[in-house]
Amino acid sequence: MNQSRRALTLATLIPFLAGANAALYDTVIETQYGGVQGYPAFTSEPAGNLTHWKDITVWKNIPFAATTGGQNRWKAPQPVSAWNGTRDAKTFGNVCPSATQGSSEYTIDEDCLNLNIWSPANSTDAKLPVVMWSYPALSTAADALFDGGGMADQGIVYVNYNYRTGSFGWLAHPELSEEFYQVTGSNSSGNWGMLDQFAALKWIHENIAAFGGDPEHITVMGQSAGSAATQHILNSPLTKGLIVGAIIESGVRDPHDPLCTSLAEGYSTLEDQLAQGERFMASLNCSSIAEMRELPMDDLIVTGGTFGSTSEWSFGATLDYYAMPDTYYNTLIKGLAQDVPVMTGNTKDESGASYGLNLTVSEYLADMNETFSEPWLSRFLALYPGNTTRAAPGAYNSQWTDRSKVGTWLWAQLWATARTSPVYTYFWDHAPPGMDQGAYHESEINYVLNNLYGTDLPWTAADYSIARKMNQYWANFIKTGNPNGGSLVQWPATGDDAKVQHVGNGWGEIPTASDAKVKLFEEWFETLQTY
Repeated sequence: MNQSRRALTLATLIPFLAGANAALYDTVIETQYGGVQGYPAFTSEPAGNLTHWKDITVWKNIPFAATTGGQNRWKAPQPVSAWNGTRDAKTFGNVCPSATQGSSEYTIDEDCLNLNIWSPANSTDAKLPVVMWSYPALSTAADALFDGGGMADQGIVYVNYNYRTGSFGWLAHPELSEEFYQVTGSNSSGNWGMLDQFAALKWIHENIAAFGGDPEHITVMGQSAGSAATQHILNSPLTKGLIVGAIIESGVRDPHDPLCTSLAEGYSTLEDQLAQGERFMASLNCSSIAEMRELPMDDLIVTGGTFGSTSEWSFGATLDYYAMPDTYYNTLIKGLAQDVPVMTGNTKDESGASYGLNLTVSEYLADMNETFSEPWLSRFLALYPGNTTRAAPGAYNSQWTDRSKVGTWLWAQLWATARTSPVYTYFWDHAPPGMDQGAYHESEINYVLNNLYGTDLPWTAADYSIARKMNQYWANFIKTGNPNGGSLVQWPATGDDAKVQHVGNGWGEIPTASDAKVKLFEEWFETLQTY
């Protein structure tokens, strides 16, 4: 990807946002598959910080692949058929099964590979920067939390999309591997949801110019399971050359960290997933994939089907050496990932840390004994003592939070061994109002996307101010590969000094942890296997 594309500036984008020309909702947009009619994203001014809301067009439910039902179940996404006439793009489409686990708000169907586009362009040749959002687990592209109006207000074409999850997205089986081999030459199966993610990106690359976007300037971003999707796009040879940057929210970790097996980025070996697929088939009283393709959709929806869950089934990414080229560690040290700028970070109350935690000293010590063996246990307890009822919850949370911050910094150090593009790391600690959950997992999303209007919480002036800054950092990165600009507090690229950018309740560089704690985590991780 030509990095000169990164030279975009806000001044370059202003003519496309000034509203002098008609917005694109006055135009039928022609894709490779047929025409689509968009609509104004807002019929009245939304609360908050949007300046160009009248210029934003939204198109919903544009198919980027054919149905995944019937004979297409457990196949790579198939090409969508062209349609005659103009497709009305006013309402959200179907969502994929197991994404909402039975929510009645949306129609759940295997014909679910559709995407939504928010564009501020008033010309089809505007060539604005593009961002593709991948949602976290148990979510859909239609969720208000992922509304793209706030990002479009920054002069960015924002796209989100649906992809398969659960057994629909990740089932591996020897029969499926044989089928896949006949098509691709890869004797593997299981990463159907990952291939959906790649297909959405390729559709955007081929069609987004008609919506005022620049197909040579696409950044991918996502949170939690969406951050895993973003990592897979960053790492896979199947998407090489299609992106100019990646934003990975909650987030990357040092590949020595055992949490890599249980958090959203977890994956399994092909051998393990094939064995699970055979057990799953037997549990359904089927003897072939053909029989399983005849089953009703509802029979295949499993609860808790992710790595680290208590479910019998752990459906997730498979290390197939096709879509996923290697382990995370090898991908880093071999330089297999695309060499583009990366932004990544974590929130204060996630990945083990819990707001409002009640924990006794004995419970804290039991947990530490389960996590660490000697000599590490004594060293960790010396730095995170937790030896009183008052101190135990804080010590427990601090060691989890520090583990995330230090692990993210160590990932950036490994990245730098084979890649030259910068990494920008952050630590988010602002708690949305009215939730009493602290800076929980996903708590940054409304602020990053500047769409506080989409979530019914008692937002304050401080929240709107934080959203303006967060959204500006993210928008700057999408436009230039660097979050800095304007009056924002300087955000240095991550270096070897173990620092991270504090965002939310404060702004600027802070240590990831004390020198002693950083050294302890680094030394402990080095004794563990890699993922």
